[in-house]
Amino acid sequence: MTTENTGAALATRITEHLTRPNIRAVRARAENTGGCLQPVHLSGYRTLTDAATGRTLNHHAGVVYTACGNRRESVCPACSDRYAADAFHLIRCGMSGGKTIPDDVADKPRLFVTLTAPGFGAVHGRRTTRTGKRIPCACGEYHHDADPRVGTAIDQDAYDYRGAVLWQGHSGELWHRFTIRLRRELATAAGLRVADFPQHARLSYAKVAEYQKRGLIHFHAVIRLDGPEGAADPAPDWATPDLIDHAVRAAVATTTVTRTLTIDGAAADHVFTWGNQVDIRAIRPAHAAAIEDDAGRISDRALAGYIAKYATKGTSTSEVADRPIRSERAIDDLAIHPHHRRMVAAAWDLGGNEGLGYLRKWAHMLGFRGHFLTKSLRYSITFSTIRGERRTHQHLAALDAAGIDPGAVLVVNHWKHTGNGYRTESERDIAAAIYEGKRNHRKEKIAKEHTS
Repeated sequence: MTTENTGAALATRITEHLTRPNIRAVRARAENTGGCLQPVHLSGYRTLTDAATGRTLNHHAGVVYTACGNRRESVCPACSDRYAADAFHLIRCGMSGGKTIPDDVADKPRLFVTLTAPGFGAVHGRRTTRTGKRIPCACGEYHHDADPRVGTAIDQDAYDYRGAVLWQGHSGELWHRFTIRLRRELATAAGLRVADFPQHARLSYAKVAEYQKRGLIHFHAVIRLDGPEGAADPAPDWATPDLIDHAVRAAVATTTVTRTLTIDGAAADHVFTWGNQVDIRAIRPAHAAAIEDDAGRISDRALAGYIAKYATKGTSTSEVADRPIRSERAIDDLAIHPHHRRMVAAAWDLGGNEGLGYLRKWAHMLGFRGHFLTKSLRYSITFSTIRGERRTHQHLAALDAAGIDPGAVLVVNHWKHTGNGYRTESERDIAAAIYEGKRNHRKEKIAKEHTS
């Protein structure tokens, strides 16, 4: 079906639904969730009571919809946009200040670090010489940008899918060990005893996991060095970008996770390390839209947007399942690239071994079981703080619209979960249209700000 026909069909369905008597309620629910496509149904009541007299000012009972909050763009574009916006502010505050984080964090030594997985077999790629001339892939072909084979195994039978999935399942622990090792390397580079490092400096960071086309995670991290108390404490004089760069490279080279795993009845030690590709760049305080300047330094604003975008995505080549795999038979029905299906199958197979059962739970994520965006304690504000501020703002705005003094009322909420989603496709179409309208309005507003 062509784009024109698809758009016409959508318009027809919405027009038909607009004639129904409950259209106002449907539209109001969709508006309240910002166009969420998988809204959560809550059944119960809310009561507003005058704090002085005990008189009931307002009582609402029934079913309300609230946004699902899913971060994945493939599941709910509206909630994914909101998550990305929150992630942008969380990352940016730790680089440039704002929302209780002092502005002078922008003057501290900060690096943007990318850590990758090791290789597990030859994959299709777009190769170039140092001068930029294209050369054929190892398979003998030239691949274009949109070729779905890029990043996938050239020979699936020779590719180490088990090794890739096992690394993926231990990547979160590998990151944790890396941060421990990095503190030790920083102390050594500064001429300090490792035990004394917390009295001189604090390592602060935020990292996001992104799937490469080969289906393996790599980590993008903003690393900042503070004084012992965190963001408000000046970094020590010895803390320079070059020193931190040296410490990061040393930590990457020496960080390992060793586990004795029993697979198919045979016990063996498995050692997990980082790949050889490590990218480290200095961060410059700037408001330019370009993500980096001629010297390779990255703009903090552009970098925050870049990280926030990848916090909402799945794999780069094709989306994997949005929900856990429930049976081995379901793997064959997944509409994903065969390379990724082999990874899902390997995770399911390995999950049948003692101590590796978690791999079945996370088979739909190709074995990755960590959070996509994490930060150290003192790096910045939290998602909870950002979302709490938004809820408070919405609550106060609703009371103000009703002419009620927030300080003079008691609010009692009693809700329970009773379902998800919309009852009909046309209701979902209306929510999608509302989201698109809000999205286009936001883009127009941003464009006007940039041209003014």
